[in-house]
Amino acid sequence: MATNKHPAAAFDRSQLTDKTRVFQLAKALGVPSKELIVALTEMGLVKVAQSSLTRAEAEKLLDALSDPAQANHDATSEDAVAEVDEKIRERVRKDVENEIHQIEEKVERELPAPESDSDELLTNIEPEITPAPESDEVPAYVPVFKAPSREERRRARRASSREAMQDSEPVDSGAADEAQPADEVEVIEEPKAIRGSSRLEAQRRRRSEKREEDRKRSKIVSQAEFLARRESVERTMVVRERARHSGHGTITQVGVLEDGVLAEHFVTSDQNASMIGNIYLGRVQNVLPSMEAAFIDIGQNRNGVLYAGEVDWKAAGLGGRSRRIEQALKSGDQVMVQVTKDPVGHKGARLTTQISLAGRYLVYVPGGRSAGISRKLPAPERKRLKEILAKVVPGKGGAIIRTAAEGVSEEAIAADVTRLHNQWETLQEQAEREKSSKGAKPVTLYEEPNLLVKVVRDLFNEDFSKLIVDGKRPWNTVHAYVSSVAPDLEDRLVRYDRAAHDGQDAFEAYRVDEQIQKALSRTVWLPSGGTLVIDRTEAMTVIDVNTGKFTGSGGSLEETVTRNNLEAAEEIVRQMRLRDIGGMIIVDFIDMILPENQELVLRRLKEALGRDRTRHQVSEVTSLGLVQMTRKRLGTGLLETFSTPCECCGGRGIIVADDPVDTADPAEGVAPARGRERPSKHTHSDKPAAAEQDNADKDPADHVIALDEEALDKLAASVIGGDTDSDGSDGSGGSDASGAGSA
Repeated sequence: MATNKHPAAAFDRSQLTDKTRVFQLAKALGVPSKELIVALTEMGLVKVAQSSLTRAEAEKLLDALSDPAQANHDATSEDAVAEVDEKIRERVRKDVENEIHQIEEKVERELPAPESDSDELLTNIEPEITPAPESDEVPAYVPVFKAPSREERRRARRASSREAMQDSEPVDSGAADEAQPADEVEVIEEPKAIRGSSRLEAQRRRRSEKREEDRKRSKIVSQAEFLARRESVERTMVVRERARHSGHGTITQVGVLEDGVLAEHFVTSDQNASMIGNIYLGRVQNVLPSMEAAFIDIGQNRNGVLYAGEVDWKAAGLGGRSRRIEQALKSGDQVMVQVTKDPVGHKGARLTTQISLAGRYLVYVPGGRSAGISRKLPAPERKRLKEILAKVVPGKGGAIIRTAAEGVSEEAIAADVTRLHNQWETLQEQAEREKSSKGAKPVTLYEEPNLLVKVVRDLFNEDFSKLIVDGKRPWNTVHAYVSSVAPDLEDRLVRYDRAAHDGQDAFEAYRVDEQIQKALSRTVWLPSGGTLVIDRTEAMTVIDVNTGKFTGSGGSLEETVTRNNLEAAEEIVRQMRLRDIGGMIIVDFIDMILPENQELVLRRLKEALGRDRTRHQVSEVTSLGLVQMTRKRLGTGLLETFSTPCECCGGRGIIVADDPVDTADPAEGVAPARGRERPSKHTHSDKPAAAEQDNADKDPADHVIALDEEALDKLAASVIGGDTDSDGSDGSGGSDASGAGSA
């Protein structure tokens, strides 16, 4: 019988390379990889299928396989393969037994319960009550078996795994890595510090979150959407100047109406002019590295505060030093700053060194490096304005285009940029002159125009159908400004005539005063009958949504609640704009069951916020059903402008009594005690109006001293008679007498 030759005998060895893997060679020969591994083992080479063979090793292997003396190679190879498999199984079995044995030893060492103790405890059990022990010490009874804790089991597994890895030969590094247990979560016991500036790190994270949010939402509106949005709402601006009701001077108010409803309100007076936008050459008073802030004297009553996040680090000239505020500013340094927020309460004005100059069509940023265009403009207009900015903006400056630039020619935008750039150069020259003078005090370099001009400059555009002005002085101001910067809108100016409206001013004719008074209330009524309750705290503003009188028009409770929430979402945005609510805002909508309805309400809220021109951010609904958002405040706020804290309660809304307040039911003949009837600590001696109001609330005839004895007897008899009637007894019992006495 002829002997079959091995494929290695006919293999073309010119195909061999310097490095050949075992499985590749087996595939070329048409034999299993295990056969080559066995042959290599017989040659004294321990290899696996993924191992590489040198050219010499491969030729030696081929010679061994193609040797004609091995006639019974197939049978021999099968026996050898079986032997190798048996060896591998035996080694794995020993490794498993060794690991189990180590775990058992570890557990036995940690179990503290000996058998003798448990036997003794069993023999001492008696069916009768045992006498009390002589000593107060209570013996500790230990169970026979105590399961190891989770941490102990984890340590045991780690120890056994490490010992097994040391005893056994690692076969594959990848498998060994997979066997490693996951690292434990680091438990923080002490506060961790941030390398560098905490405020800059927070600023970077906010920008990252904002970019992620911008990617999720729709990018640019189309031309059709832009026109539909403009035509959907009729906007009117109303201006009124009036004399103060208390004191001297005048007040100028501006209201923005959307479909006849007041959406925004601005107010200023001669005594309380806003400082936002003013530019000062201030002097650094002190720097607080731990707060990453510096206090700047700007020549006002209080120092302004400059945080590290508001520093223009490109102009700071730090070189390679870290961006820390103590590196950029020292006490006594003169620095040009701009006010971004008016002083409120005990807080000074917020400052920034990132100067920006506002124009009619754009905001010029001298230290900026990029151009920004409002997302409210359609895509074709954005593209056109971007090309214009690339031509007209200087290389060392940036600009932010306003919505008022829509359809404006390149020449008008270029003129606006040139005017603002020249203004910036003038400010720099003035600042250098002041710095060179010795002992220079803080200087005002630039003041924003009055509120009326600012509002007309920033808001009045093609979206408004008309601008109504009530008063001679505001009319001259508005007419002169619009005629010079926006002559195409001059035909929309309307001078209000009080004689044609029965002596009513513009705010009365358009019901603006009435809507302001409602906005100062805590409760807001929705058109359908629901209510909003708006409460302001030190940390945040909380808005609660209630159904109130709204009962729906058929359907399920879920539908009724959702309709009420949809109506509330739009009103909440209007109240936020009208009251100028800033900071953190929490909205508690009525609970909805279906996620689709929750998404609908949240989408309606975001759509309504599209009309809000200030920066805001809306988070998802929390697990408790709350919607949390943040909003940047534009000014002082409506409530802060027209109110002061209560003199009696200090703004808490309650009056604290010296004794526990009686909460008995008035129907039982006992009137609940009222805080104002107790001896008050506030005598109102310095407030005649408040004292007069207190006296008016009290009727002298109701005082207990003014009652005669006959009236007292009648009162006591009526009380006793009422108690006996209610109890159904004859009035002679002791319980009735005690009840009358307590009454």
